[in-house]
Formats: sequence, C-alpha cells, structure tokens
Amino acid sequence: MLASISGLGAFLAYFATAAALVAVYLVIYLLATAHDELALIRRGVTAAAIALGGSLVAFTLPLAASIYNAQGLLDCAVWGLVALIVQMGVYWAVRAALPEMSRQIEAGENAPAVFLAAASLAAGVINAAAMTY
Repeated sequence: MLASISGLGAFLAYFATAAALVAVYLVIYLLATAHDELALIRRGVTAAAIALGGSLVAFTLPLAASIYNAQGLLDCAVWGLVALIVQMGVYWAVRAALPEMSRQIEAGENAPAVFLAAASLAAGVINAAAMTY
C-alpha cells in the first residue's frame, strides 16, 4: 500500500507548481485581452468561453509536457513560463491579424473566438512536442 503512494509528495509538488503556473497564465491573459472574458462568460457569451477555454487548454498541453520531461520543479517552472510566453505571443499575433477580435467576441461572434482557440491549440501542440529535451 505505501509503495503505491510513494510518489505522492512529488505529485503534489508538481501539481501545485502547475496550478500556480495556470493561475499566473490566467491573470496575465485576462489582463492582456481588450475584453473582460469572465464578465462575458458570466453573461453567457459563448465566444468568450471558446477563446478563453481554448487558450487554457493550449497552455496546459505544453505544461503537461514540461512536467513529464522535467528534471525538477525549477525545470518544470521554466518550461511552463516558456509555454506562457508562446501562448501570449499567439494571442498578440491573432489580435494583430484580427484587430476587431475583441469587439467581435464581446458581440458574441464565434468565428474569431474559434480561430483564436485553434491557433492557440496549434501552438500548444507544437510547443508540447518541442519539449522533448
């Protein structure tokens, strides 16, 4: 029985590190966007949920890869920050390509939200695959 939970301490440490990185990501992402996703989601604006949800999943894919490949907690955190930078870069690139994106998401238009989510996921998958150090 004890052998089956011998890795519990490491699990908790990596899980806490990942949770902290997710929290940092969400704070930075929510501050960077020109619209208030959480308020929009509370109002039932699906476009905001698609954009934020896609971005969150896209960030956690390389974060999971960093946990899997990490040589320690610091290594995991550094690569988690790399994933954060990549995802913010995707957001800014899509925002530059679609300057009306925030207004459209606020208006409940799903097309830019789906594109942002897809671009985020594409970058997240590539980022996760590249984390094979």
